[in-house]
Amino acid sequence: MQGDTPFLILLGGAVVPTPRLIAQIAGHRVIAADGGIRHATPLGVRPELWVGDFDSSDDALARDWAEIPRQSHPQDKDMTDGELAVAAALARGADAFVIAGALGGARSDHAVHNLLHGISLHAGGLPVMMTSGTEEAWPLMAGEQTVMLPAGTLFSVLAFSDLAALTLRGVDWPLTDRDVTMGQSLTLSNRVAAGNDAGVGVTLRAGTAVLLARPGAEGDVAGA
Repeated sequence: MQGDTPFLILLGGAVVPTPRLIAQIAGHRVIAADGGIRHATPLGVRPELWVGDFDSSDDALARDWAEIPRQSHPQDKDMTDGELAVAAALARGADAFVIAGALGGARSDHAVHNLLHGISLHAGGLPVMMTSGTEEAWPLMAGEQTVMLPAGTLFSVLAFSDLAALTLRGVDWPLTDRDVTMGQSLTLSNRVAAGNDAGVGVTLRAGTAVLLARPGAEGDVAGA
C-alpha cells in the first residue's frame, strides 16, 4: 500500500498467508485487534500494540505475546476491537492501511461492517485494502483509481450507492461512463484481461463501491 506510514491491522477473521499478501504488507507497522494476533506468526510480523477487550484471546495467546504492549478495553463498549486498533494506528500517524482478517467469517454483520469501515477510511483520504489473503476488497469513490490485480483475476464491483459514469479498463468486459443502480448485477463477475499487467483502471463520477477480487482465481465467471 502507498503511504509513508502504512499499518497492517490484524482482525480475527480468516487469513491465508499467501506470497501476494506477504509482499503487500512488507514494511508495514502492525497493530493486532484481540484474537487477530494469532495471524502474526504465519504472516511473519510482530505487532507493536495489542488492542481489545481480549474476549477472543486465550491463555496460550496471552503467554505467547506477553511482551507486546496492551491497550485494554471493557467488553461493553461502543467501538469494535478493529475500530479501536485503527484509531490507535491513526494516533501513531498511519496514512494507509491493510486490514487482514476483515472478510468472511461466522459473523456477516462484522464482515459488512468491516467493508463500511474501510469505505469510511477511504473517504477520509486513506488508502485501504481489506483482505483474507485469498480475497481482497478495495473501496472505490469518485475519481480515478488503479487496482493492481494479476491478469485473469475474477472480481466484482459491489455498489453501495447508485454509481454515476463508471468506467472499467483492462478487463474482459469493460464499461465506459455507465450508470449503475445500487443492487444491479451488471458489475458482478468480471475478469482482469489476459496480458494486462497495468491493473484495473476505474473511473467514477459519483458514488461509492467496493471492488471485491480473488487474486489468482481464474475460471468460469458464471454465478447464481
